[in-house]
Amino acid sequence: MLQAGIVGLPNVGKSTLFNAVTRTRKAEAANYPFCTIDPNVGVVTVPDERLAALSKLSGSQKTIPTAIEFVDIAGLVEGASEGAGLGNKFLANIREVDAIVQVVRCFENDDIIHELGSVDPLRDIDIIHSELVLADIAAMEKRLSSRAKKAKSGDKDSQKEVALLEKLLPHLHDGQPAITLELNDDERTTLKDFFLLTNKRSIFACNVSEDELADTLENPDANPMVAKVRQYAAESQGAQAIVISAKIEEELMELSPEDSKEFLAEMGVTDSGVSTLIQGVYNLLGLRTYLTTGEKETRAWTIIAGDKAPAAAGVIHTDFEAKFIRAEVVHYDDYVAAGSLSAARDSGKLRAEGKDYEVKDGDVINFLTGA
Repeated sequence: MLQAGIVGLPNVGKSTLFNAVTRTRKAEAANYPFCTIDPNVGVVTVPDERLAALSKLSGSQKTIPTAIEFVDIAGLVEGASEGAGLGNKFLANIREVDAIVQVVRCFENDDIIHELGSVDPLRDIDIIHSELVLADIAAMEKRLSSRAKKAKSGDKDSQKEVALLEKLLPHLHDGQPAITLELNDDERTTLKDFFLLTNKRSIFACNVSEDELADTLENPDANPMVAKVRQYAAESQGAQAIVISAKIEEELMELSPEDSKEFLAEMGVTDSGVSTLIQGVYNLLGLRTYLTTGEKETRAWTIIAGDKAPAAAGVIHTDFEAKFIRAEVVHYDDYVAAGSLSAARDSGKLRAEGKDYEVKDGDVINFLTGA
């Protein structure tokens, strides 16, 4: 299962957010630095309103959503690339995840200590960005020194790596993340083997106070701190910045689903932003969902964007991929409009697709396999 690592400076709301999205209290959320030392891992269900609608139409006995993993990583401080604070542990943990959720504090509160004595989300982002870049520079300079010797002796793979490193290092020294370096397909494949911290896709979680949530969700740029983060994310990485209130979501953990809806309605919102964040991370990881439905169950299945029908069938069972014959496919919207699989077939919305079909997000599929 792919993982998203929740990172940020101490006391910006990382552990509170982790507890909220995982619906647990595995991460200690305390008002002092380094209350998270070892990373906490939690499985998070991906919100999908389509499941309830399909389940109702099919009279399903149960509904099963898809899921991803979130990792709560220790807070980083300036100098982490040189081992300050829990720097080495932080960098090792972040190297293992597939994408980064960077939590930035976008609210003032004198009762919650900020590591640097003031609230400045762009400064916080820059500290983390700089530490990741510096760590990548150190690792790549060491790699270049090692590969250069082999390249001079005629080793083709080393020569290819040296050429890429000589292109990459100036980019990093300019303070730019590896993910923004223009590369051809061959270079991009080689780069994956470098396991760079700055080659991971990121999403920014702008953590706002309870009082500011409704207005900021309605108009994110109304909050000056959020506006700055949104602009930075878009211009520097083409990344998404999502407004959340980790504290509100944590409070919702104590309430029933009905009471939660009432609580949010009184605040003038339908969600604290966490559902949007989870869906954003799911897409950031390059994941897509197809659906199966019947009397026994309605279920969401996770695939990688671009997967063909046999690979999608293999998610259910490896035999399904090996013995794939064809897939009966109807998009969710057409299925709901028709009201049933048989009605979708009668209206011509159900299609027979073969091995070359690229499964789309929201496809409702029935796979036919051989013996």
